[in-house]
Formats: sequence, structure tokens, C-alpha cells
Amino acid sequence: MTHTLTANVVRGVLPAAALLVVGATPAQGTVQEARTADWLYLTITRGDARSGEPRSTLLRCDPPQGHRRAAEACNQLDAVDGDIGRIPLKDGYCPMVYAPVTAHARGQWKGRPIEYRETFTNTCALAARTGAVFVLDR
Repeated sequence: MTHTLTANVVRGVLPAAALLVVGATPAQGTVQEARTADWLYLTITRGDARSGEPRSTLLRCDPPQGHRRAAEACNQLDAVDGDIGRIPLKDGYCPMVYAPVTAHARGQWKGRPIEYRETFTNTCALAARTGAVFVLDR
């Protein structure tokens, strides 16, 4: 009886194993595509340190998606080769109100890892320094 059970198990496992091997090939292509795509996981935390409620989203740039100004954010990132700190400062006036926000981005751009974190005095200063990248409101 054990022999029959083992034979039945082997007959059932071999087709499943073959499907796994065959099914793994397209998945590797998808993983490879994900490695070369430009993406950033963006988080904004209000308040000092990590005391506030975070808002976050995944910004993808192939095609642009993730928040309402994704195309603009991707264009700005493309202009500075993914370096958020090099986005040109936007001219404007921000109120002198201390309402700190911390912006954090991690991901990859053109195959390189990206890590960015900065605390701003308020959301106006954040927008002036980072452009459309951290516009997470829908």
C-alpha cells in the first residue's frame, strides 16, 4: 500500500513540479523588468521625528503612476537623474510657520538605489524644494 501511495504521490508531484519550472520562466522576465524600472516609495510624516501619521505611495515612472502629478514628478526626477536633492528650488513665498514634515524616498532610478530623507519646516518648504515628487494628496 505504501508503494502505491508513493507512486500516486510521485505521479501527482511531477506534473506540478514541471508547471513550476515552466511557470518560473516568465516570472524571471517580470523580475528583470522590475529591476530596471524607475520607482520610488515615497513617505511624508508630519510632526517632529516619527510622531505623525505617515502618508505614502509608490511612484512608478514606466509609465508614470502613483499620485496625481506622477508624470510631472517623473519628468523632474529624470531631469536630475533621480537625485531629489538636485531638483531646482521653486521661487515663491512660504509662511514662517513651524509645522515640520519629513520626506523619505527609497527605490531605484536607472538601476541605482535611491535613498533620500529630509525634514522641512512646513509643506510649503517641502513643495518648493522637491517639486511634484512628494505631492501625495489625491
